[in-house]
Amino acid sequence: MEVAGVRMDVPTGQPVVVLRELNGSRHLPIWVGTNEATSIVFAMQGIKPPRPLTHDLLISVVDAVGRNINRVVIHTVEDTVFHAAIEFDQGTVVDARASDALAVAVRTKCQIVCAQSVLDDSGLVLSADGELREQTAPDQAEADAQVREFRDFLDHVNPDDFQT
Repeated sequence: MEVAGVRMDVPTGQPVVVLRELNGSRHLPIWVGTNEATSIVFAMQGIKPPRPLTHDLLISVVDAVGRNINRVVIHTVEDTVFHAAIEFDQGTVVDARASDALAVAVRTKCQIVCAQSVLDDSGLVLSADGELREQTAPDQAEADAQVREFRDFLDHVNPDDFQT
């Protein structure tokens, strides 16, 4: 995954980090707090604040103790809350909020991984018109087509069609 951008959700006014599959068509929107969104945008744009932000401090501490961050993993989503982990060299794994993990990832340029189950549950597909749409499983697409066909039938049915 890669961070495709940070946007504002118009109805709620809340920032959304949009992740994009590197080898696929799915996107994963993750609603985050304003501070985390600012931190991510600063890192993406190379803006260095006069004093370190919390995520900058974390990276400095990691460097000071001689460790490296290998990757971040978005591993679970529960009730629209995304859970992540930061994986260090030598196998250490630390639980993290997805927003914090992403803020760290954009600073360290480490790999961002998303569990297949999270993408299956919450991933969106970019349509030809550039809009994000919910994924439709093949079975669901077939069911939707059947519903449309039945509605079309109901729109055009005549009571005389049922007389024997």
